Amino acid sequence: MSEQLHSNHILRLGLTGGIGSGKSTVAQFLSEAGAGVIDADAISRATTAPQGSAIAAIQANFGAQYITSEGALDRDAMRALVFADASAKRQLEAIVHPLVAAEIQTQTAQAIRSGHRVIVFDVPLLVESGKRWRSQVDRVLLVDCTVQLQIERVMARNGLSKAAVEQIIQAQAPRSAKLAAADWVIYNESKSFEDLRAKVLSLPLQKPHA
Repeated sequence: MSEQLHSNHILRLGLTGGIGSGKSTVAQFLSEAGAGVIDADAISRATTAPQGSAIAAIQANFGAQYITSEGALDRDAMRALVFADASAKRQLEAIVHPLVAAEIQTQTAQAIRSGHRVIVFDVPLLVESGKRWRSQVDRVLLVDCTVQLQIERVMARNGLSKAAVEQIIQAQAPRSAKLAAADWVIYNESKSFEDLRAKVLSLPLQKPHA
């Protein structure tokens, strides 16, 4: 990132959490408290949406059979390909990741120009990305709950089977790895949004001293 994006007056907060943890709700509360929130997952999805910035390169590299009639990435077809061929996954990431990084930098600059002094990078797979994301943020905030509570919430919210939710959780970094990578942890075991909001608002959201 440029020096502008590493301003000494800006707190760069990496926000992560497993499915069903309540991470999106925490992002909403941070936004309401005045933070600029940048959703890395939404940016990534937009690159492969109809007429997204990655579509032309995906078609050129993989073929038209991986593009739907609406002009989006055929996720089922691509998922099958990358599962069978690790090099295809690397090729897809080489197309998408630079586009995502560029848009994140653009949105970060816009947030700083708008006067935000806290920039939240909402990154579901922050821990899984290793040093790539950790080196770009001042603090990592993990929204955490028990695996059993994750399963219950996602089954109720998405109508998925227990086995399907367990499969999603197993594909993510284990809870222990997330906890080890976090600077701050919000334990979201309560059913009360007000309890969760209070925990968010109690965070010391200032730029840490070097």
